[in-house]
Amino acid sequence: MEYGIIGLIVLIANIYALFKTWTSAASTGAKLLWTLVILILPVLGFIAWLIAGPKGDSVSV
Repeated sequence: MEYGIIGLIVLIANIYALFKTWTSAASTGAKLLWTLVILILPVLGFIAWLIAGPKGDSVSV
């Protein structure tokens, strides 16, 4: 049961990271690179995104 909850938390964190990445003002190449890192390495990619991911103002949609 606890692995399911941990998996759900990782999934929610990755969806959040992907959303924040794609709504950031970063270049398309940077967005694509961060998306691949987050999808290929879910836990490590999320941690790397928290530390070094695209920062700054979001693009208004």
